[in-house]
Amino acid sequence: MKLVSWNVNGLRACLNKGFQQYFQEADADIFCLQETKLQEGQVCLELGEEYRQYWNYAEKKGYSGTAVITKIQPLSVRYGMEEDREPEGRLLTLEFDAFYLVNVYTPNARRDLSRLDYRLEWEDRFRTYLKQLDSVKPVIICGDMNVAHQEIDLKNAKSNQNNSGFTPEEREKMTRLLEAGFVDTFRHFYPDRTDAYTWWSYMPKVRERNIGWRIDYFLTSSRLAPFLVDACIDSEVMGSDHCPVLLMMQDVAVVTSPAGSA
Repeated sequence: MKLVSWNVNGLRACLNKGFQQYFQEADADIFCLQETKLQEGQVCLELGEEYRQYWNYAEKKGYSGTAVITKIQPLSVRYGMEEDREPEGRLLTLEFDAFYLVNVYTPNARRDLSRLDYRLEWEDRFRTYLKQLDSVKPVIICGDMNVAHQEIDLKNAKSNQNNSGFTPEEREKMTRLLEAGFVDTFRHFYPDRTDAYTWWSYMPKVRERNIGWRIDYFLTSSRLAPFLVDACIDSEVMGSDHCPVLLMMQDVAVVTSPAGSA
């Protein structure tokens, strides 16, 4: 099973920069998008009859938004956490036979950190939500989580210590999420790999010089670790300020019990 996640930073723009060619070449079983910046009806993706498409649009035009394009038919689809809606279009949960898939675009704390308190509160609700899902069946989480977890996950750690996406508070929330029973799949396979980034500023020559951050993830319930095959970053793929991240897994045919359960 192959899964892809990509913050496209505006799907309409990305469609003019090779999105569909990459989509076809990737041939993923499940393809997740963040920051689609769409309203319903603004694009019509012709991707083949084998794919089903699920979209969560933000109420604000040209803002946020998530989508899941899947060959595997879900049992159910949810468009938020506490309620079956998400005003900023940041969350899609698809239930499959053996796992839940959660596609997320985590709120940014903003450059001046004016949204940090909201971000931290959102993180607590999100962790609780994932633990609730995990108590039923394993969870695969993917998306732009807007945090570089460790110093290895960005180029200039010292100069970014208190910047949005690398504040101690945001990093601690990621630590708590992983401690709640989830695995950062890229670090599972490549714990010491440096210069592995998924986002670069649009400033001149920043991407060319690979001055980036790793803020896009695939996490899984820890009990899915035996099913993991590889986790990759397609850093050469253009079309957005983010690049796609990939997860390869064996088919999850057996639902295992959460850690600590009887």
